[in-house]
Amino acid sequence: MNKVDVAIIGGGPAGLSAGLMLGRARKQTIVIDAGRPRNAVTREAHGFLTRDGISPGEFRRIAQEQLRVYPSVSQAEDTVVSISGEDGSFLLETATGMKIASKKLLFAAGMKDRKLEIPGLAEVYGKSAFVCPYCDGWELRDEPLVVISRGAALMHFAPLLSGWTKRFVVCTNGPDELSQAERDELRDHGIPLFDTPIRAIISSEGMVNHVVLEDGTEIPCTGIFFKSELVPGTDLPQSLGCRISDAGVIAVDEFGKSSVPGVYAAGDASSLMHQSIAAAASGAVAAAAINGELNQEAWQKTQ
Repeated sequence: MNKVDVAIIGGGPAGLSAGLMLGRARKQTIVIDAGRPRNAVTREAHGFLTRDGISPGEFRRIAQEQLRVYPSVSQAEDTVVSISGEDGSFLLETATGMKIASKKLLFAAGMKDRKLEIPGLAEVYGKSAFVCPYCDGWELRDEPLVVISRGAALMHFAPLLSGWTKRFVVCTNGPDELSQAERDELRDHGIPLFDTPIRAIISSEGMVNHVVLEDGTEIPCTGIFFKSELVPGTDLPQSLGCRISDAGVIAVDEFGKSSVPGVYAAGDASSLMHQSIAAAASGAVAAAAINGELNQEAWQKTQ
């Protein structure tokens, strides 16, 4: 039985950042990660000060290496399959049969993509098709793009993307879920709108060339932004009773504390801000809150 102060489920920017903070706070910590990061398809990560343009794999390698400096932190490539217990006494079991007793939990497993149903989209995802303009908009600035989205998400995204390029076409891949006023708004901004289903995305070596609709229409473009379908990286928070927000993420307070005592969440697991630097920051904040809680509890026991 491995006994730790904190078990971190997920070893992306949020989990590794939390591990660093807790290691420096001298807390026995284990970071458990399956080794299948969502951003593995991405060639470069952007917007992270001092690491702009780094590959996600290299980012993780450097972070994991830095954690090895701290003897109280261990790392395991594994998957947590069950959690029981309560604050101060959680019991975790992994796919390999490892058992871990932990006082506190931090969920940092993030989200994962549903299968990409549009033919050809998987081939360009992370190479010339992206989900976040803050991460990849600069590289596609002023380029002719196709936006695959619909409804309220589209009406939020279109004005946002216009800061990087005005040259984009919207494909809703079926009913647009827009009001007539919203269609008029897009038209007034010179944005073509197609609601015919997409037949295929045509590309070469990951670089998109054009989008073909079911009616034969071909839309040339050099890049794509699309709204991905996401599901939680793990359903263990729900099994513990953590409240899930209307947005589908773990509901937490400003310090990453969930509705269940002793359980915290950070990164994409608890936020719609899907940027590495935001995830790392939230991991550090949650780790500091966990450390403070552990220290306070130890302080009270000695009285």
